[in-house]
Formats: sequence, structure tokens, C-alpha cells
Amino acid sequence: MWSQLSPGLRINLFLTILLGIVYPLAVTGICQVAFPHQANGSLIPKGDQFVGSDLIGQNFTKPEYFQPRPSAAGDGYDGTASGGSNYGPTNQKLVDRVKASVEKFRKENPDYRGPIPADLVTASASGLDPHLSPDSARAQIARVAKTRGVASDRIEQLVAKFVEQPELGVLGEPRVNVLKLNLALDQEIPRR
Repeated sequence: MWSQLSPGLRINLFLTILLGIVYPLAVTGICQVAFPHQANGSLIPKGDQFVGSDLIGQNFTKPEYFQPRPSAAGDGYDGTASGGSNYGPTNQKLVDRVKASVEKFRKENPDYRGPIPADLVTASASGLDPHLSPDSARAQIARVAKTRGVASDRIEQLVAKFVEQPELGVLGEPRVNVLKLNLALDQEIPRR
């Protein structure tokens, strides 16, 4: 009986060590050397501490900051509750939430007269999206400029500087990372 169990146990032990220890350590080592920023969570430092990640949205509510798209993840950008609302387009809860988001946006941005970009009033599939469309960022320029006491042109130039183009020129859409933009605002145009 041992002669029949022995090969199975040896291969099980070998594969456990190879795939459970050696392979993960090798991949981790390669990633730490080739892509250290991404391998460590794409964290964004400010001074000697980390303030966030390129990959996870944060809830900015003060009027002097660009505000992200709404989050369906728990109590706003809760990484442990990542996921969309899964409301269909005819679901009354979604309709009510979008209407409330539109009213809130109009109240907070009274100088904006154009159509409200969809990503300012709808949550992403993960609920943790760190990006806005360039149109959504531009829709908030007047409020941010007014609150910071600068001309809109100056804020518009900063937004243009932070527009990320699609990967390889074709993958995805142009986007603006809200955290990076808000950090640049604090650095280049402090609130008066």
C-alpha cells in the first residue's frame, strides 16, 4: 500500500513547494525588480507618508477639490465592499440616486451650464474608480477656481496636464486621476 501512496505524496509535496513557495517568490521577486511601483500597490507618497494609490479612488468632498464619481462601494470608496450596485437602467433606486447626484452637482457647481457627464452621476463597476473623464474634470473647473481664488484658465491648464491618454493609444479612454490632480492643486495652487 505504501508503494502506491508514496509517489502521490511525493508529487504532492513537490508541487506544493514548487507552486506554493518557489513560484510565488520568483514572481514576487521579478515584479519587485521590474515593476516596483505597481508591485507595491501603486502608492502615491506625499512627503514621508503615503496618501493613496493610483488604483483606488478617494472621496473628496470639499469644494476646493475635484470630486470623484459616486461610489457604490459601501460607505464611499470602501475597498472591502468593492462592487457596483448592479441596478438596471429601469431600477427606481438607480434613477433616484442619479437624480440626487444631478441635483447635488448642480447645487455645488452653479456656474456650469453644459450637460453633466455621465461619470459624475453614476458609479463605476467596482465603485472604486480613481479616474474621471476629462469632461467631468472640466465641469468642475469653475467651482475649484472660484474656491481657490484663481482664474479658471489656470485650473484648466492643470487639468490638461493630468489627462492620461489610452494605453498604447487604443486601450481605454482619456482619463484624469482625481487624487493626482488634487495633490497637484494643493502643491501648485494652494487654497487662499
